[in-house]
Amino acid sequence: MHKLKNIRNIGLIAHIDAGKTTTTERILYITGRTYKLGEVNEGTAVMDWMEQEQERGITITAAATTCQWVNHRINIIDTPGHVDFTAEVERSLKILDGCVVVFCAVGGVEPQSETVWRQADKYEVARIAFVNKMDRTGADFFAVIKQMQSRLGANIAPIQLPYGKENEFKGIIDLLEEKLIVYGDESSKEEKQQPIPQDIREEANRYHTILIEHLAEADDIIMDKFIHNKPIKKDEIKKALRRTIVKNKFVPVLCGSSLQNKGIAPLLNAICEYLPSPLEVPPVKGIQPRTDDYEERVASTDAPFCALCFKVMIDSYVGKLHFVRVYSGRVSTGSYIYNATQRTKERVSKIVRMHANRQEVVEELQAGDIGVLVGLKETRTGNSLCEKEAPILLEKIRFPQPVISMSIEPVKKDEQDKLGLVLRKLQDEDPTFILTHNEDTGQTLISGMGQLHLEIMAERLLREFNVETRMGRPFVSYRETITKKVVSTGKFIQQTGGRGQYGHVVIEMEPQETPGAGLSFVNKMKGGAIPREFISSVKEGIMSAAKSGALAGFPVIDVVVTLMDGSSHEVDSSDLAFQMAASLAFCDGIKKAGPILLEPIMDMEIVVPEESMGVVIGDLNSRRARINALHQRKNLRIINVFTPLAEIFDYATTLRSLTTGRGSYTMEPSHYAQVPSYIAEKIIGRKTEVSG
Repeated sequence: MHKLKNIRNIGLIAHIDAGKTTTTERILYITGRTYKLGEVNEGTAVMDWMEQEQERGITITAAATTCQWVNHRINIIDTPGHVDFTAEVERSLKILDGCVVVFCAVGGVEPQSETVWRQADKYEVARIAFVNKMDRTGADFFAVIKQMQSRLGANIAPIQLPYGKENEFKGIIDLLEEKLIVYGDESSKEEKQQPIPQDIREEANRYHTILIEHLAEADDIIMDKFIHNKPIKKDEIKKALRRTIVKNKFVPVLCGSSLQNKGIAPLLNAICEYLPSPLEVPPVKGIQPRTDDYEERVASTDAPFCALCFKVMIDSYVGKLHFVRVYSGRVSTGSYIYNATQRTKERVSKIVRMHANRQEVVEELQAGDIGVLVGLKETRTGNSLCEKEAPILLEKIRFPQPVISMSIEPVKKDEQDKLGLVLRKLQDEDPTFILTHNEDTGQTLISGMGQLHLEIMAERLLREFNVETRMGRPFVSYRETITKKVVSTGKFIQQTGGRGQYGHVVIEMEPQETPGAGLSFVNKMKGGAIPREFISSVKEGIMSAAKSGALAGFPVIDVVVTLMDGSSHEVDSSDLAFQMAASLAFCDGIKKAGPILLEPIMDMEIVVPEESMGVVIGDLNSRRARINALHQRKNLRIINVFTPLAEIFDYATTLRSLTTGRGSYTMEPSHYAQVPSYIAEKIIGRKTEVSG
């Protein structure tokens, strides 16, 4: 077992195609964890183990592995870069102590680069920046540095410079060691160190001074020496780097070419030297469930066991795999633990460390470890695991809300139950994949973070569970209401030779004063013309009739129905007769009361870069949106709007296109509003055709 001070829990985060997975592959190769170079483009990358990842050349799910480097154990999580899988980044950063943010030397700071940087800010994760692909045509290290400083607003400075660029990229200049590192061919682990050539020494000295200046901004010791013009030794700079990086006050920038295996060993050295161990991050915070008192757990194997389940994965052979970060104490195979969130006892039947999709059985996990528990029955993503005698509830992981919904149905009708079962399994794995059933339309709906997210889920249904499905645009749950007050009469009279049926009601219908108040029933009967025992039958008949309106058969809302009068027969009156009479009165009255169609309106908050605001507002206007407010947050604009749900099913894709991927939004249901007549005519026409 490694000492806590020698453990590094890190993640690799970046925009799609910046080279995270290739960097991870090279780390595994350099550290001797693998003996063959895996390639993303060839589908041989160890960390991209899913079939869809190998076919598409992108990372879909966060994959975990571990390796050794100079007496350190580095637990690594390789995260997706595509915006549709941002939840994988969210849950990974929640439990990591540090991260490497990978940037493409050609693309620079791309939209998802900003997103993952903000996520790292949110969880206060210490980070190192690595500018990759220095060998690519168009690579510009210094342009990327400028973009990072302007767009990310962080205290950033390079501790390395590239030696050559594009196809002339040969190695890196180490500003701390003041040496040049030159590499051989891409499969070689060897590197040659030599003095910095005279022709670039002046530039190296200039950036060494820039590094000191940026460190001085974040560290009082360096500031004191800098302003008093005292010499600053190499060891003092390294200690200041560690202090400022751990406190999240400075981000060093390294460079290299992962594909050519250049710059990986110095990156590993920086991870071990500068990123925090579990001992150097703040103690995990939680609530004592018995007393609701605030509590902290320090990273120690002697403290009571405490862990967070941050991911659940389905394995076709062993069932559910529960990924956990252990914050304190230890857990061993065969032991019982307590799920403080679900308030249940769980037994750990097996413990494994993951190497992508391969499992290595271990006997225990201890403070600082990331691993997998097998055998847990009730545990879900975000649950707190601990000892029953020392319970603690850790803060839950907050996932973004799904932004797109699709209807789904099995191609074979007899697989409906199987589909529902499998969808619930996938929902257990991915908290941003939501399964709902719309009672109004009868559709099963799946919601996710984007079109690609849902396409991947449909592929998994077919490949892993052999369920073929059809997906389509979901129906909108429209409603109907009335615009004026009317009085309506309903009579239900039948004579069939024996006992007949007799029910007679007079009702008044009018719009609710407050929109959203629903359907109300008021009894103003006097004199007992309708016996009291039949009043509930009248109400039941009205509520049943309100499920289908006069225009297109949508439910009726926001109407007050008042029972004014009626009559009964001492022999023939019955519950059924008054239900039918009330239903007839309601259906007749709604036709005369100026019925209109209502549509659901969403309350949206859209965050876009300043330069994209004009085109975004133009697009919103075309979607019948009503802008309520505009705000500013640093260099971002926030637009608050009310928008019809029917107009925004594809909005996630459109917003990404309009803002080059830098925009985001959240929404929630607000209210119902009248559908414009020209749109209402089309909806009613379609509904009539379907009914016909």
